[in-house]
Amino acid sequence: MNPAWQQVADGVHVWRYPVLDVNVTAVSGHDATLVVDTLSTPAQADRLRRALAELAPGRLVLVNTHAHFDHCFGNATLAGPDTEIWAHEATRRRLADQPGQVVAEAAARHADDDPELAGLAAVTPLAPNRTVHERTVLDLGGRRVQLRYGGRGHTDGDLAVLVPDAGVLVLGDLLEVDAPPQFGDAYPISWPATLARLLRDATGPVVPGHGAVVDTGYARRQRDELAELADRIAAGYAAGTPAERVAAAGPFDLPTRREAVARGYAELAG
Repeated sequence: MNPAWQQVADGVHVWRYPVLDVNVTAVSGHDATLVVDTLSTPAQADRLRRALAELAPGRLVLVNTHAHFDHCFGNATLAGPDTEIWAHEATRRRLADQPGQVVAEAAARHADDDPELAGLAAVTPLAPNRTVHERTVLDLGGRRVQLRYGGRGHTDGDLAVLVPDAGVLVLGDLLEVDAPPQFGDAYPISWPATLARLLRDATGPVVPGHGAVVDTGYARRQRDELAELADRIAAGYAAGTPAERVAAAGPFDLPTRREAVARGYAELAG
């Protein structure tokens, strides 16, 4: 088997792709394999397709945890004409209604991050064709998985995947490991409660959007850090404190706090 795959539970494998340290999760059933996130470019997704063949996947079912390019731009390469691509309603709207904007933003921010991303501007996104409002159960053949929306957090459309028989929870960028959370499109005030809701049923490995697979203890500690930051932002907003002063202290690094405070103040302002 491709050494890139890490087996984190029976029939659950994670590929920690080196460019952007982004995770792809494959959940195997008797009839289908659920693939959570599809990487950044057609070339990356083609490597993923070849790696998936080693898992004898049969029919593929795709899930996009959110609308950021590194989690969904490989859709068109992996999907056939009848492939189900699942996402939250907000993610589908973003990719279906504003594909040009999504591509332009990704290329402007990230095309110079790595040579593999140089062609981002030429990607044509394929929007999901199945949506989740709050919860959907998929039967992969002898194994059921739950697609769950816990609320706004890293974006307005973060979707988590729970594999109940293995206790595995895939969180996308609601959880970051080996790097701070990203707040560019985030809702910092809502994020801690969203993460707490999703962690209630997690009993085993937790797969972040980027970085190493962790346990529930790590995930809950990051939730606590997010809550501390949210409390600081809410108190500062209520008191009329300048954003830069609020960002001067708290969890995570200063640039991350600055972005979080700006987004948090905007969220509180409606």
